[in-house]
Amino acid sequence: MQKQIISTNKAPKAIGTYSQAVCITGGSIIYLSGQIPLIPATMEIINGDIGEQINQVFKNLIAVCRQSNGDLKDIVKLNIYLTDLNNFPKVNKIMSTYFNEPYPARAMIGVNELPKKSMVEIDGVMVIEPYDYTY
Repeated sequence: MQKQIISTNKAPKAIGTYSQAVCITGGSIIYLSGQIPLIPATMEIINGDIGEQINQVFKNLIAVCRQSNGDLKDIVKLNIYLTDLNNFPKVNKIMSTYFNEPYPARAMIGVNELPKKSMVEIDGVMVIEPYDYTY
């Protein structure tokens, strides 16, 4: 098994010991690390309500997906972490603007706290046509 690391400056840089995404040999399965609503240029959490935070997280995921030669439509599994599960309907509403049916598999998980006091974090798995990420 060979790992290829995927990184872009169009998404927030890692704030810990992880990569933005990792591809396993052959380039068809890509594991997307959790994104929080950081603005890539400032590395600060976007100001605003949960809706703005969710939108920023999807923008960050889009940047990593595109760097991986894919897009949100290629995501087969999402894990969504919320500090308040009352925001479940907001996630569904906003997610419906980024995804069309058939939707990816998904888990919605309530947590006590997320990095940098974020209200939402999303990670996922994407499947694309094999691609060589070596530069």
